[in-house]
Amino acid sequence: MEYDLAIDGAPETVPSGTALLLLHPSIGETDRVDTDFLSADTDRFLVISTRTTAREVEQKLDYYEVDEQKAVILDTLSVERGYSRRSAPHIHYAAGPDDVEGIVEQVESFLEDSEGRRRITLDSLSELAYYGDEDAALEAAERLIELVAEHDAVCMFHLSSEVHDDETVEAFAALFDATVRLDDDGTVSYEPHE
Repeated sequence: MEYDLAIDGAPETVPSGTALLLLHPSIGETDRVDTDFLSADTDRFLVISTRTTAREVEQKLDYYEVDEQKAVILDTLSVERGYSRRSAPHIHYAAGPDDVEGIVEQVESFLEDSEGRRRITLDSLSELAYYGDEDAALEAAERLIELVAEHDAVCMFHLSSEVHDDETVEAFAALFDATVRLDDDGTVSYEPHE
């Protein structure tokens, strides 16, 4: 199965199981790249948010006119911060941004309970590393990428280039099939990995 990619400089399609790393500056406008990725030829998609609440994710999807009927949201912030949790069939919660087991379980459930073309975004690995540690974030990324490949989905995980040293960025990038690089000026480039 092939998936369309609406990303500047990227191939028109990528095979199922493809894992993309979105490398961006700390204040980069990632929403446009993210929502373009989620909008293309998708039956269901999962947004894992370690940076914003489910309500904020819904606002982003609405603003960029992404079909929310296809969305499942995993909110990892609300429980930790003591926010009220909205009860909705498409919104799930993890104990916190460092709850790797909870996140992996929710992704596995999403992939097992849905069919067709599935996309997953994680915003962001940097927050996962901040709340936990870099080794836990690397392990989580590796486990999630394996699930994506196993279930013929595709994924794009965010990483801030400014908060990690080069060695750490390279360690994350090595897990992925390609890097989507968002520069300060909004330019997007696509770098396949060998």
